[in-house]
Amino acid sequence: MTLYNSRLSNIDAMKYYIFTMMVLLFAFSIPGYAKNKSYTLTSPDKKLILKVGWSGSLSYSLYYGNTELIAPSPISLKIKDGPVLGKSPRKKKDKISKTDRVLTPLYGKRKKIRDRFNELRIEFKGNYAVVFRLYNEGMAWRFITDLRKDLIVENETATFNLPGDPLLWAAYPPNSKFEHSYENNYTLTHLSSMPGGIVQLPVLAEVTGGIKLLITEADLEDYPGFHIQKSAGGGGLEAVFPKFPLDWKAGGHGNFELNVQKRADYISKTAGRRKFPWRVIKVAAEDKSLLDTDLIYKLSKPQDPDMDFSWVKPGKVAWDWWSAMNLTGVDFRTGVNTETYKYYIDFAAAHGIEYINLDEGWSDQFNLMKISGDVDLKEIVEYARQKGVGVFLWCVFWPLDQQLEEAMSWFESLGIAGLKVDFMDRDDQWMVNYYYRIARAAARHHLQINFHGAFKPAGLHRTYPNVLNREAVRGLEYNKFDPKGTTPDYAVTIPFIRMVAGPMDYTPGAMHNAQKANYATFMERPMSMGTRCQQLAMYIMYEAPLEMLSDAPTAYEREPESLDFIAGIPVTWDETYAIDGKVGEFAAIARKKGAVWYAAAMTNWNERDIEIDLSFLGKGNYRAEIFKDGINANRNGNDYKKETRQVTRTDKLIIHMAPGGGAAIKFTPVK
Repeated sequence: MTLYNSRLSNIDAMKYYIFTMMVLLFAFSIPGYAKNKSYTLTSPDKKLILKVGWSGSLSYSLYYGNTELIAPSPISLKIKDGPVLGKSPRKKKDKISKTDRVLTPLYGKRKKIRDRFNELRIEFKGNYAVVFRLYNEGMAWRFITDLRKDLIVENETATFNLPGDPLLWAAYPPNSKFEHSYENNYTLTHLSSMPGGIVQLPVLAEVTGGIKLLITEADLEDYPGFHIQKSAGGGGLEAVFPKFPLDWKAGGHGNFELNVQKRADYISKTAGRRKFPWRVIKVAAEDKSLLDTDLIYKLSKPQDPDMDFSWVKPGKVAWDWWSAMNLTGVDFRTGVNTETYKYYIDFAAAHGIEYINLDEGWSDQFNLMKISGDVDLKEIVEYARQKGVGVFLWCVFWPLDQQLEEAMSWFESLGIAGLKVDFMDRDDQWMVNYYYRIARAAARHHLQINFHGAFKPAGLHRTYPNVLNREAVRGLEYNKFDPKGTTPDYAVTIPFIRMVAGPMDYTPGAMHNAQKANYATFMERPMSMGTRCQQLAMYIMYEAPLEMLSDAPTAYEREPESLDFIAGIPVTWDETYAIDGKVGEFAAIARKKGAVWYAAAMTNWNERDIEIDLSFLGKGNYRAEIFKDGINANRNGNDYKKETRQVTRTDKLIIHMAPGGGAAIKFTPVK
């Protein structure tokens, strides 16, 4: 009896299946009925496979060969009083194209960048499209609208459904607020253990097979930056955006910030005819590939061909604030005064350093036209000009905005080289637009820009090459006032995460170097954690077209070997080559300028040996000038050893690094 009922049940099920299929076939034959659609795109090297599907909403998934990196993940754009973009693709309007071209940046980490990708463009009803790009090193997508009226974007859905329980390197803003300066430490957890709250970009995940996925964005303009949070279902990550600010007031440190008091119920009000920012996933089968990528640059808007940026001059900067102007052996009172800055100028001129920076105190904080009594700005700039040195001025961002044309016109007439603009501490749409406003105005007045108190780079440095550098990193300044400081663990994490987004002003160069047991925080006489050689290595490791020498001139003059080596390191490069590395543990990189190669290695608090394969060198013999940790650097971070030897590209160097240590090497061809 039981067997008879089971067979009857199976027969009924088969009838029901046939009936259902007939209904579905009939339904899909009705004109206008929405059919499912799917698209496949491969990377130029065929290793990455992107699958895009539509079944009433749009989603994507990503594979590395047969390994699923991202499970199907919805994307959409919700417009107020309008459609949710991501529905109703137009018939036969999808297009796959291939691009292989060479970009020639004004400056950077290589002279030429190969920009090779495959692209899928899907046209949708309602005059918009979604574009997907697949590179050998990752993927990106963006929305494009072609509408006649302005749009109010209520929200954007960007999800990243990660299979399994991946590891995450995530930096959490204080109190889970959008108002912060991207200067937070990274926490390593599994996705399942990820706490609530938002995470700043870039964020890094390790998925199946140890493959790394770095999530960030590019070509961010007239739109808010996004953060990440655990998705509602808990199986992945999703984007979250700051709402558009409606009201703010001065607050925070020194009233330097504009703290938002009220926000709208939408994230952006923007033009109806535009390209939205790229959502970017960098794929790294090996950790070291994160050390050398141009993905953000490739995806960002090129510079205006009608604007001349030939006057832009990357270089190094003698910085006053970090060392508290602790000059020794001089016959004047050091401080924010003309005599002190002339000393900085003399120091810079003597060692081929292109700029000095006048930080906080040279003017009234809220009136840039009111110069402090002990500072003769005109005399300082003229003295610097005669010595072949340029002058950067620090300022709070919102007084600059209030006095924009007046101040920049005056700075240009004086011959100021650039501005260090500080304390923006937000990335909502208004603030993103502020960066463009400043970059454009500065370009008109031949001023270079270094953004501090800033959100992560997202392509502005390509569009406006006068934007030389950006902070958005927990730099050496924290060793002045935070007992936790900034550690060697962090120092070998940021090259794999933060630096992927673009240049970073970490401000290295401490000449007082301490191991963990000997470290202390002093506002007036700060030190670094780790060794001298790690500080030297940072000038090669970290991408920084405007690079600070953070310590005092007299501190460097007491260390002539270190000073001469730092002063000779370029800030822009012809080639870059990632040697080896593991996120948060160690990193090794090589860079070339002209015929000379430089190499750097850094480690976390773990002592280790590293092998540097010199196959990146050209033919012939090279003179290797090696700065490495001294035998007692595990107790005294100042201890280092300089040695010179002859090498060829067939050699391998074994370098021992102390805890928090490093090595910096210059390879000069022997004729």
